[in-house]
Amino acid sequence: MPAGESSVAKPTKRVPEWLNSPAWYTKPSHGFTPPPVEDVVQEKEAVATTPPAAQEEIEEDEIVEESATKDEPGFQENNDVSSSRFQERAFRRTLSLDARVGLFVVELSRTRIHLAELQRLASQGIPDVGGIRATSWKLLLGYLPRSRDGWDEEVSKKRAQYEAFKHEFLINPSEVTRRTAGDQSGSLSSNKGFLPRHDVSHGDHPLSVGSTSVWNQFFKDTELFEQIDRDVKRTHPDMQFFCGDNERAHENQEALKRALFIFAKLNPGIRYVQGMNEVMAPLYYVFRTDPDESNAVHAEPDAFFCFVDLLSDFRDHFCQQLDNSAVGIRSTISQLTNLLKMHDEELWRHLEQVSKVNPQFYAFRWITLLLTQEFDFADTLRLWDSLLSNPDGPLEILLRVCCAMLLSVRNRLLAGDFTSNLKLLQHFPRVDIHLLLKAAEELKSSQ
Repeated sequence: MPAGESSVAKPTKRVPEWLNSPAWYTKPSHGFTPPPVEDVVQEKEAVATTPPAAQEEIEEDEIVEESATKDEPGFQENNDVSSSRFQERAFRRTLSLDARVGLFVVELSRTRIHLAELQRLASQGIPDVGGIRATSWKLLLGYLPRSRDGWDEEVSKKRAQYEAFKHEFLINPSEVTRRTAGDQSGSLSSNKGFLPRHDVSHGDHPLSVGSTSVWNQFFKDTELFEQIDRDVKRTHPDMQFFCGDNERAHENQEALKRALFIFAKLNPGIRYVQGMNEVMAPLYYVFRTDPDESNAVHAEPDAFFCFVDLLSDFRDHFCQQLDNSAVGIRSTISQLTNLLKMHDEELWRHLEQVSKVNPQFYAFRWITLLLTQEFDFADTLRLWDSLLSNPDGPLEILLRVCCAMLLSVRNRLLAGDFTSNLKLLQHFPRVDIHLLLKAAEELKSSQ
């Protein structure tokens, strides 16, 4: 042994106990019907006084399922007891939903929203009742001001601005030429809107390649629009809302395409990057399914501005020129690997040095698409409740959730080689989203 080297082995950092929980692969329960919003509003004063300790106890039961199955010994003898427990827990889950809906109703009814309290409530999950999630997301993303008195004025202004964007960017060059000529001569009415041949300039005909030609720009934009169209048509193909064979699904696709195209035109440094459709989809879905039809019909502009606000924290990940910078995607992936090393050096070393799985092979998609491709849609919405409500920003909690995902499958990763580990991380197994978020919270408290 070399001089000065200690013979005492370096202690291995202990793996958190929650990693060994059997609940990782439990399917969340959704076996109850949400109560009508009207009933909750009538009882909101009583519900709002639920003690925090009692709320936490009820919420803890929401992610725990009955462990007994018909294949287990003694199940038949204890069937009545198990049934009674199931009914009791179902009743308590309903009470928990009532309580949480009541708390949100109280908070969203204030003259001035307490943002910190809304963030705290949303981090525990926003009830899928009424338009609570739609309104909460708009507040958390800064689309709605904290003062309720300014809501109508603000949304009217932004929706009008979006209409102006549509008129500016979604227009045929023939119409642009007509408008220009009309402004100059004022004689279009006699020609029924058609330009005389001698009024068509050399720079504005369909075959022009000039940099100032509206036709040349139109054909470039057509290529962009076709790229967006291909991606939008692949958005959640298993959901009728996006890809159904009906008029509503077609309208939803067209709305997504317009919003993404306008974003690309307003941000020439980024334009459109494949995958942005997946980030836009949850926003549009939540706003379009708002039971308040006066809001639902404006889902397109609302989703557009919320998308812009959300991407302000992630836009550098979509800029290829910044990939190797301190704010680029590779730097963010390095933050994730450092976080993993801090909490589980053994797993980090196995992935980096033994199986040699480049984190870009899986983390690039996880981070840029905000985990929209790793979970089913309902779990994605629950995950985004926590992302959007994090006081330290969505990226901070996103990295913790990604780290918790790696830790949740550590045994399989430690036993796997390059091929099996890459396949596992690129096709992440289903886990209980509530437990995953709880694990991510544990990582924060243990730093």
